[in-house]
Amino acid sequence: MLARWSAATVGPDIHIKVGRTLYSVPWKLIGQRVDVRSTQAFVQVFHDGELVKTHAALEQGKRTHSSDYPPEKIAFHMRTPTWCRTQSTQVGAACREVIDQLLEINALYRLRAAQGVIGLRKKYGDERLEAACANATTVGDPSYRTIKGILVAGTETEPAPESAGDGGAAAFLHGPTRLFATVGMTNDDRVDFLPLLEGGGFLRLAPWGFLLYRRLPARSTPLRSYTRVPG
Repeated sequence: MLARWSAATVGPDIHIKVGRTLYSVPWKLIGQRVDVRSTQAFVQVFHDGELVKTHAALEQGKRTHSSDYPPEKIAFHMRTPTWCRTQSTQVGAACREVIDQLLEINALYRLRAAQGVIGLRKKYGDERLEAACANATTVGDPSYRTIKGILVAGTETEPAPESAGDGGAAAFLHGPTRLFATVGMTNDDRVDFLPLLEGGGFLRLAPWGFLLYRRLPARSTPLRSYTRVPG
């Protein structure tokens, strides 16, 4: 089969389309026009007459070489579970515990959350991240969302709520008197509150108060938040 020539523009995702297949091209050529030589075995990409990329031909689908991504993107893909554990150890014991819990089951599925926790180091520093991880673990929710929420609120140095000695029972099982005693609500809030819980809603404890959720078939959606009243 003779070679077939075509032209393509490198997209923002570093790929060009040749027939029914996407092929990666070095990221520095994003937005550039390139010439493509296709044979039954190979696809060669040329820019200004210079060969810049060669791929094994594929009838349909996508071929991507990680080396074509910019350095920061490559670094992201190299952040393996082992890398996350090593970085968390540098932060502190509480952070390592959070990462170990996240990666204990389905490590690859939960890798992005672990990467997110480690990524908070850059903005907040090791000391604050370690304190936030400890706080989140104490309240029983060592997730990326909770740890980030603690840091955004600046409450990582505040003591976590003391255990009620109920073995982790749902908040509405504590009774409305105890529940509403520490949460700032109006009378209108209270009228709406219990029916939502009876209809399958639930509370999620956070260091700054509570989040009220309504359970949906596929996921849980927060309806509103209540801030704990100092006292």
